[in-house]
Formats: sequence, structure tokens, C-alpha cells
Amino acid sequence: MKKKIITFTALALMLSNQSEARDQIKIVGSSTVYPFATVVAERFGKTSGFKTPVIESTGSGGGLKLFCKGLGTQHPDITNASRRIKMKEVKNCEKNGVKDITEIKIGYDGIAIANAKSGPTFDLTLRDLYLALAKEIPADAEGDEVKANPFKMWNEINPKLPAKPIVVIGPPPTSGTRDAFNELAIEKGCKTFPGRNALKKKDKQLYKSQCRAIREDGLYVEAGENDNLIIEKLVANPDALGVFGYSFLDQNKDKVKASKVDNVFPEFEAISSGEYPVSRSLFFYVKNAHASVIPGVKQYVREFTSSKSIGNEGYLISKGLIPLPKSERAKFEKDGKTLAKFDENLLKK
Repeated sequence: MKKKIITFTALALMLSNQSEARDQIKIVGSSTVYPFATVVAERFGKTSGFKTPVIESTGSGGGLKLFCKGLGTQHPDITNASRRIKMKEVKNCEKNGVKDITEIKIGYDGIAIANAKSGPTFDLTLRDLYLALAKEIPADAEGDEVKANPFKMWNEINPKLPAKPIVVIGPPPTSGTRDAFNELAIEKGCKTFPGRNALKKKDKQLYKSQCRAIREDGLYVEAGENDNLIIEKLVANPDALGVFGYSFLDQNKDKVKASKVDNVFPEFEAISSGEYPVSRSLFFYVKNAHASVIPGVKQYVREFTSSKSIGNEGYLISKGLIPLPKSERAKFEKDGKTLAKFDENLLKK
């Protein structure tokens, strides 16, 4: 107990002695979680008596890097993520003194593959996506060996697809959406080849590098962390496909249309049930050492985890968030109230 008091006092002194002590929550991270966090922050600023938090869209990887840099007012209090924190990121946090964090899952999201409403209709499979976007693809039917991806047209991959050039606009490597897309779409497509599964048993690292690497010849276009920019580019080029979260699809249905993936559209019920194959969880992480020093952190977390925000009838559901099951939401609401310490052993399962 004495050690905790000393640690807290030292932190409070460190924070209060910063050249610009903060009375406003600082949040970074995922561009997918950003619109949800912004709605919560604005409501929080109007109703809580605390200042509206400052939120910066840096991408999940970029946000976790900033979050884990250390303690003090120059570092963020919270980071949003469209994927779970990685063990190497936990270790980086610990190395820099960020040893007590809380993980909050807020809901689910689907990664949509879409194009302009005026463009052709795409009915894709995970294998199609892999063969279109992987840096290297199988050199034979079994997938025992690989070669540089030669495909330039969609109908070269699958004659049922449009005779259009492959152009896919999506997030950069710092994005959690990119990480999730590589794992849930590209790798799953890779697994449809028996030889690739055999490689996984033999050399896991080589398998991962070959089954998740995106082509770098210009047919996959990185659009930065701004999903709205992807929408603009799709409208300008109706033949191009874009990769972004369900909430942006939901908000831009007047401009873009979704493609089926393995015969399933990215719709609310399909994402919630897991039927849509490119679905993932959304999170934010709290730096607990800041929670008792930066005004409003605890209250913001409680607002974000409340049933009025992320429950089945919560105000974020109308913004495109797919809600958690009741029992799971109750678990994270409790974790938010107590600021439960994240157990890194969960990453080993």
C-alpha cells in the first residue's frame, strides 16, 4: 500500500510539474474508432462538467506507439484500436513505465470492400481477395511454391468478376484495419491452398510473411488514416474498390455499395453473428496511472462503457457500431468502472 501511495505521489508531482499541465483528456489511435470516440467525447464535454477530450486519428499502431511512450502530460491518456494490443506493444509499454492499462472492448465492426454506386458489382471470395492483393501467390494449384503476383485484371483471377483493372484503395500498415484485413481476408484466402497450410506447420514465420504481405506494385493504393478520403477516391474512380470499416459504409450508402464476401454482405446482423467473414472487435486502452491525475478520465471511460452509449439501444448504434452481447458488455462496463488491469496472458491463448 505504501509503495502505491509513493508511486501515485511521484506521478502526480511529475504531471503537475510539466510545463503545460493538462486539464483535458488526450486520446489517439484508430481511425475506425475515431467517429465513435468523437461522439462520446462531444456528449461528455456537454454533460459532464469536464472539458471535451482532444482526439487525434493516428491509426491503431501509431496510437499504441504514442500511448506506450511513457507517463506524463506529454503522452496520451487513452488510445483507440481496431484490433487487440499485441504482446510486443505490451512489452514496449512496460519498458517505458506504462505497466497498468485497462482494455475495453466497445463492440464489433466489419471491414467492407466497396466501390462507387455507379461502378460494377463485385461478388468476391476470400480467395479472390488473396489472389488480387497478395504480394506473392501460389505458383501451382496446391500452393507448394509461390511467385510474384502477375494479376492485373479481376477477370484473370475469376472469370465471373468484372473485366476491370485491379485497383484497391485501403489503409496503411499503421492501421488496425489493415492488420485485421490482412489476417481476416488475405490470410484466410491464402489458407484455401493446401500447400500454404502445410507451410504453416513447417515454418510459421515464413507462412505469415507470405500469407499476409500486400503487393507493392501500385495496384493496392495506401490512402492514409482518413477513411473519408477513400470514399472520395472511390467516387472519382468507380472501378476501384475500397477497404474501410462498416460504419463508414453505413454513413455513405448514398455514394458507395458493398461487395459480397463469400456470399455475405457486410450488414449489421451478419457482422454481429460472425457470419460475415471479415469481422473484428473494436477496443480502447486506458493508461491507469493518468486516471486519477488527468481530470475526467474515469468519467469518460464510464460514459463510453455505459448501456446508453454502447448498449443495444445506445446512441453509438445509430452511428454504425455493432453492439456486444449483454454479458460481454457488462464485463467491460465493470472493467471500466474498476479500471481492471489488463492480463497480458490473454494474448498467449
